[in-house]
Amino acid sequence: MEEGRLDSTEPPQEFRVYLPPCYDEKPDQRYPVLYLLHGQTYTDDQWIRLGVVEVTDDLILSGEASPFIIVFPDDRYWNLPPGPGFGQRLVEALIPYIDSAYRTLPDRSHRAIGGMSRGAGWSLRLGLTHSDMFGSVGLHSLAVLQKDASDIRDWLRETPPSFRPRLFMDVGDNDPELEMAQRVEAQFNEFGLAHEWHLYSGAHTEEYWEAHVEEYIRWYVEGWN
Repeated sequence: MEEGRLDSTEPPQEFRVYLPPCYDEKPDQRYPVLYLLHGQTYTDDQWIRLGVVEVTDDLILSGEASPFIIVFPDDRYWNLPPGPGFGQRLVEALIPYIDSAYRTLPDRSHRAIGGMSRGAGWSLRLGLTHSDMFGSVGLHSLAVLQKDASDIRDWLRETPPSFRPRLFMDVGDNDPELEMAQRVEAQFNEFGLAHEWHLYSGAHTEEYWEAHVEEYIRWYVEGWN
């Protein structure tokens, strides 16, 4: 696991990077990239604590998944003035940096974004407003960002059919965000956006997300197979 920081942004954008076990051994190989966004009040280690690195290592080493890179951007300023600029920092600074510093496959078909809670809200916004950048979008316990609810139909209307991403949604049946997630899913159906929808037993908790980490990773990997 590598830790990084971009001092070119204000505030500096911190992040962590997972590299597959074979990264150093195969210097000519390039890899898909998954951007995983954490939830509100947490930092860039949340997905790591919930076991995503162990799951990914197991899938790659067993041959069930082709190797890929994971980037964990930090959104710790969510409740401070720099908070709303996170998406811009990710798209305009972090992704270009990752594509220049690591051996990525720098195209939308090999770039995915997903998140839990607030991270899912960012994934929804960025996945639809920058559909030319992301081929897959994962929305885990979606918490729609403030004021975005009224914009989703416009985003869907403006997304060219050829740039509609693969999309996965899941939420627990005891999640306070369930009603909003169902409203968003209904809009996907309204616009004919193909997607997976899963309503599971559970709440808006780390225990819920940890229980589904392997399912999430397997879904992202399917988009590259």
